This record gives sequence, structure tokens and C-alpha cells, in this order.
Amino acid sequence: MDPDRAPHRQARGSGPVSGSGTPKVRATTLDIPGLTRSKASPDGRISERDVGAKLVIIMVGLPARGKSYIVKKIARYLNWLQHPTRIFNVGDRRRVAAGVGPPIPDRSIGTLQESVRRMSVAPGGRDSIIPHGEPLPPPAVATEIRVNDEPNVLSTSTERISPIQMNGDLPKDEGHPPHLLPAPAPIDQSASFFDPNNIMAKQLREQVAHQALDELLKYVLEEGGSVGILDATNNTQERRMSLMKHIRERDSNINVLFLESRCQDQKLLESNMRLKLSGPDYKGKDPVAALKDFQKRVEQYEKSYQMLGAFEERHNMSYCSMIDVGRKMVSYQVQGFLSIQTVGYLMNFNLAPRQIWLTRHGESMDNVSGKIGGDSSLSSAGLKFAKALTRFIGEQWTAYEQRQIEKQATTHFPPHAGDSTPPNPELSSAVNQARNFCVWTSMLKRSIETAQFFNEDDYDLKQMKMLDELNAGYMEGMTYEQIKIQFKQEYEFRQQNKLHYRYPGPGGEGYLDVINRLGKVILEIERMTDHVLIIGHRSITRVLLAYFMGLKQEDISDLDVPLGVVYSLEPVSIGSTTSFDSANIITATVWRRLLCLPMGSRDGRIPA
Repeated sequence: MDPDRAPHRQARGSGPVSGSGTPKVRATTLDIPGLTRSKASPDGRISERDVGAKLVIIMVGLPARGKSYIVKKIARYLNWLQHPTRIFNVGDRRRVAAGVGPPIPDRSIGTLQESVRRMSVAPGGRDSIIPHGEPLPPPAVATEIRVNDEPNVLSTSTERISPIQMNGDLPKDEGHPPHLLPAPAPIDQSASFFDPNNIMAKQLREQVAHQALDELLKYVLEEGGSVGILDATNNTQERRMSLMKHIRERDSNINVLFLESRCQDQKLLESNMRLKLSGPDYKGKDPVAALKDFQKRVEQYEKSYQMLGAFEERHNMSYCSMIDVGRKMVSYQVQGFLSIQTVGYLMNFNLAPRQIWLTRHGESMDNVSGKIGGDSSLSSAGLKFAKALTRFIGEQWTAYEQRQIEKQATTHFPPHAGDSTPPNPELSSAVNQARNFCVWTSMLKRSIETAQFFNEDDYDLKQMKMLDELNAGYMEGMTYEQIKIQFKQEYEFRQQNKLHYRYPGPGGEGYLDVINRLGKVILEIERMTDHVLIIGHRSITRVLLAYFMGLKQEDISDLDVPLGVVYSLEPVSIGSTTSFDSANIITATVWRRLLCLPMGSRDGRIPA
């Protein structure tokens, strides 16, 4: 071994320690739950010790560039792939710290609020701008604390909180628990708050960013997370270097990817700005005044904004820049399985308004018998459903396109007062393009026959092996009652953990196998701008719904998806919100008017 490389390799070791005390270096190749296995990772999940395989994503970009929308999509995708991912939004924490936002569930914010309380009031008022070079004045606030229900006023502290002290380890009053301290008085969040010359506000934002980063690192390094995403502007090289240094002080091996979103298309930028008006900073305010204030805020950020590029390359910092939602991509030293998965997913982005329809096939003869798997044809009720589905989708296609025309005709920019329902942001080149309608089926008879009444002159029909039902191995063609009797132990194993269970026998699969083979389908849906109807099966519909709705892992295998129900999914771009619920990205409607089956024992549900 090259002696110059030996110390470096030892320092990067994240595996178990040998008897001599020398760290063992392990390769950080792909880990896929249920499909890979090793001593360090028997279930294929990212090992707790394999820090080099974990990932921190740091967002970069001016406001209204779709960062929050992008990170929600990334988190939804990686979580669906069974790589636990969580978003840490600095804006949400900034609003909490400034006393103008709702509490963030499951987050400890007491020390942060106390810190902000101590540093947030300047002699000239909360909005005063302190010129560069002048020292930050001491806090000037007297805070009331109740001791044994009697008021007690703390003397004003003269201790200044350094912007370097941003880890939540702040001085505490020994006589009073920190959670009794009141939240800070609301701090104005108008454009002047974001002026780079407002030193106090800048320090507050820096502190909140580092507090969020500490939460992120705890999640990734101590709580079993695989990916943590820091959602903020991080618009200066100084801020990015500070974050990078903070991460390396905690762990030198963890992968870091800076992800920048830039907008050059004016229509896209205007749409993104409109979306901001329904966000937490401007919700309920006059949209015209809000837009002006927000444009001033962006101008403040533009004063100090530094794009990713030569600076990051000189400091060997991996990055990816997205221009106009992936129309152009620039990347530098993107390494590691999760980083490449993320960038590959982002390359399939688009914001075109469209509908995604999901349904199971019509009732089959095996459904009538209560059998699972197999390749039987439709029953008479299934044929009735197939005809109704064709007619229904045609009606919905026409109605949707008409609504889009009306929405575009009533769009205003700048917005009118009361106008707070902007259309989906999309590139100018995508406007007024005629959209096709795709119908995808599996290669099993019951799925193909459900699509038989769609006219191929109007619809693009395609059969996909990836959409086939989960293979039950030895148990194909059996009823659940037969399985319970003949394979009692297997039946019980499956009931204990359906998500990770794999049917024994030739071709036997589990839900993790289905998730893996549907990965290509998901990327194609994200890439295409056309409408699509997927006529799948129970496991297929469950897994696709889990992706689009951002459901928890434990919900996938028990999701109720009866026969005769059609799900309508429509992408909705909401770029800034206090909620991390992916329902802000996809709105779903269940259409039950298509039911042509009694919702009883023949609806294909798995027994409890």
C-alpha cells in the first residue's frame, strides 16, 4: 500500500474495528432493502456504521426557485425506495424562532427561542438595520418568568451570543427550566429582514440554519436516517463553507451534495412567485402588496447571491445545478449510490399539468373464486367495468383539458386582489401543447382485457411486464384460506411483516421486489408530460399510491385498494409550505361512480 494513502484510508474507515484497533475500510456500494445483504447490513438498509453511504443534501438558490417543491419530491422518492429521508426546512424554523410560525412537531426549539429572545431586539427597533462594521449591541429585553406563580423579572444580560455559537448549547438560567421562557416577541419578516446589511437578522438566520443542520445530523448519524435535506437559500459561499465545516467537524466521511435550483425562464419564475403568496409568510395578505414585498426580498438576496461553481470545485465540494427544473443540469463530482440516485431522479423532472389515473383491473374469474395470482380472464362484471372505465376516462380527459384552457385564460400577473390560485408553473414551451393519453397495462390477461375498449387511434396503449401482479411463488392460484391451512407458518410470517415478506418458491416476490421493478415506471411517469392511466393489480396500485401520496412504509402492504375504484392524481406545485405532507404535491380523488361490483367478499381485499 502507498504509505501516503494509508492514513487517509484508515481515517475514512466506517466499518467495524479489528483487533488491532485499525478501522476496516468498507466499500460503500448500493444497499437496497430486501435485494442486497451483507454482514454489516443483513436487510439491505444503510448500515448505522456505514456513514460514507449516507447523504446530506444542502439546497442552494434564491427564493421562488422551487427548492421546497424539489426537496419534497426527492424525499418522497427516496423514502419510497426505503431509504429513510427527512427534510429540515430553515424557513419554518426561522418563523418559529421569530415568533411568527406554528411549532414544528417533534422538534426541540426551546433553546433556539431563548437564543433568539436574547439577541433579537436592537435599540432602534426590531427592524433597524445595523451598518457593516458596527458591533452588535447587547440584548435589551427584560423577560418575565413566573416562579411559584409569582412574577420575577430577569435582569438584562449583557452577554452577546456569537454567530459561531450556533449548536443549541446556550447558557441556561440554573434556577429556571428553559421551557418556561416565553417565545420571542414576533419579529417582522418583511423584505428588510433579509437585507444582507441587517447584521442582527443575518445572525438569526445563520443560527437557525446551524440549528436545523444539527437536527439533520442527529437524524442521519444517530436516529437511523439515510438522507437529510437542508432546505434553505444558502446563497453565499461563506454560508456554504460554514455548513460544510460544521458537518466535517461532526463526521469526516458523510457524503454531502449541494443542490442548486436556478430559473432563467421568466414564466416559470413568475409562477413560482405567485405560489409564494399562498405560503406561510404571506398567507391571508393582499396578493398585490405581498408580491411587491416578496420581490424586494428576492432583491435583498440577489445582492449577496453566489452561484455554485469554481469556488466549490476548488474546495472539492460535490454539487449539482438545476436550471429551469432540469432543462439543463450541471454537476461536479457527484459520487455515491444515493447521490447518483438523487441526481438521476432530478433529470426526469417536469412541471407540466397532467393527470395520472390508477386503477385495478376489472373483476376476474380468479377474483370470483377468491384465488390470488394466476392469469384468468375477466368475469362479466369485469367486462362491464372495462366498458364503463373507457367511457369515464374519455369524459374526464375532455373536461380536464377544458379546465386548463379556462385557468390559463383567467391568470393574471401581477395578481389581482383575491387571486390566490395560480396554475402549475411550467416552461413557456410547454404551454398550449396538445397532450396525449397513455394507457398502460400489465402483461396479464385481466389487465389487458380491461383496456380492450380503448381506441388505439385516440390512446397510446402499452403492456409492461413491470406492472404484473406480485408473484406468490408456490401459493399462486390458492385462496388465503388454503394458504392459512397448508402453509400456516408462512401465513403467520406474512401477517407479521407483509412489506418485507417474500413468497417462497420459483418466482416468488415480496413488496420490496415490486417497489424495485416499479422504479423505472415511476421515472417514466415523472418524465412524461402526457396523461396516463395505469391498469394494474392490487400490489401495483398499492405501491404506486404509496409513492404519489408519500405514505409511510408500514402503510403500503395494507392499503385498501378495492376493485372498481379509480384514483385520480394531479401534480400540484406548492413551493413553500409549513407542512411536509406530500398531499401538497399530489391531490387525489377516488372516483366511486364506476363501481359495478358489490363491495363485499368479492372485492379482492386481503382478509385481516
